[in-house]
Parts: sequence; structure tokens; C-alpha cells
Amino acid sequence: MLSDPSHFIAQGFGSGLSPIMPGTVGTLFGWFSFIVLSQRWPAFFTESHWALVIALGFALGVVVCERTGRALGAPDHGSMVWDEIIAMWLVLLFIMPASFSTQCWAFFWFRVFDMVKPPPIAYFDQHIKGGFGVMWDDIIAAFYTLLLFTIWRLI
Repeated sequence: MLSDPSHFIAQGFGSGLSPIMPGTVGTLFGWFSFIVLSQRWPAFFTESHWALVIALGFALGVVVCERTGRALGAPDHGSMVWDEIIAMWLVLLFIMPASFSTQCWAFFWFRVFDMVKPPPIAYFDQHIKGGFGVMWDDIIAAFYTLLLFTIWRLI
């Protein structure tokens, strides 16, 4: 992980090295870091700044996940969790402010969609390779989570 800055980022600053459920640990890291950054530097981490950070984080993720996947010999290696971090930040950006309970549900549903990969997530996961593919299927899982929350709020 420390041999290349790309690996450090792609592996979620070490959170992706968890021996048990690295994607879930990476998502938890994303949740925790969003809350800490938002509370510690509220003047910088405004909604518009978060949107920019997420967009730049997605673009960075395409590069670092491509590079790390090649180095590890697996295009979507399980230790690469930058995609979960960026996707969780996206979910939180759109649901905040939210109660702890609502954040827990957002975490839960994002993980469900990311692991189960309902269509078209599975299609993208299987057919779009490289760094963009690694990042894109999690963005779709985030979209499903936000769609579910939108429907829930309308009901």
C-alpha cells in the first residue's frame, strides 16, 4: 500500500486492507471521514465544496484504481475501496442533514446495492473495466440508495 501513493488512496488510506469485509470497512471510513471533515472544517466543506471534492475524487479514483488494479493483477481488487468512499460521500451529501438513524439506513442500503448489484449495476460491473468501471458501479449503487430515500420521503 505504501509503495505508491495511488495504492494508498485506492485502498482507502488502509481501510481496504481489512481482512474482513474491506468494502464495508471502506464505506464506514467514508461515512466517518465525511462527518469529521464536515464538522471540523464546516466553512470549507460546504455542499458546493463537497460536490467538487466528490467530482474530483471520482476522477482521481479512475486513475488510482486503474493503476492499483494493474499493480495487484486484479482490475477490481477487493482492497480498493476508494469507490465506496466516494459513493458514500455522494449519498451523505444528498441526505444531510440527517439523523444518525437515517445515516445508518443510508449506509445499510448503499452496502446492499453495492453487494447485491441489481441491474444495471451488475452489467456495468461486468462490462466496464478499468478504473472507470471500478468507480462507476458504486456511483450507480449510490444513485439507487438516493432513489430509495427519495421514494421513502415522498411516501
